[in-house]
Amino acid sequence: MACRVITISRTLAAGGEEIGHAAAKEFGFRYADEEIIVRAAEMAGVSPQTVAAVEHTPGFITRVLEAMARTAVDTEGYSGVAMTGGATREEYEGIIERVVRETAGQGKVVIVAHGASIPLAGVEGVFRCLVTASPATRIGRLVREAKLSEAEARKAVEESDRQRREYLRRFYDVREELPTHYDVVVNTDTLTVPVAMELLIAAARSI
Repeated sequence: MACRVITISRTLAAGGEEIGHAAAKEFGFRYADEEIIVRAAEMAGVSPQTVAAVEHTPGFITRVLEAMARTAVDTEGYSGVAMTGGATREEYEGIIERVVRETAGQGKVVIVAHGASIPLAGVEGVFRCLVTASPATRIGRLVREAKLSEAEARKAVEESDRQRREYLRRFYDVREELPTHYDVVVNTDTLTVPVAMELLIAAARSI
């Protein structure tokens, strides 16, 4: 069975984005992250900011992502019950999951974030990976790379982890994230990001 899709779930500052880009380059796949939001917005007939707000509650984490030079999302308008555009949050969640499945169905793609590993479990040709590290390691990286204070970095990690737990619960009714939700769990506490890239790529080639 050849690998057609790689999904990468990641905790903040664990290196998941870098590993995802490296895997996409190695396999000749496209990299999909913000693409999921843009496509879901097109299907719903709303702005990408409206759909992004379904995934991210307002807070400090948005400013952290901006500081790390990632594509930021505007979470204005998040109501917790219904979103602008006439649809409920639950309806938007369904659209996002549909886009994840459709994107995977096209093949030759690395999907980063959006909890994609959960709905794609058991799909032939899908390799699912979690990239994570301890809070202390991730805080240290934010201090060095995003130039945050230690207090700001700690708050960012705690908020991001809270949002991940809430995301998995709301979207997929996952009450506890387990290693068995993934084919490989990569801990970048001790592995450098380049070594973790090599490990993931070798494992994906083996399926």
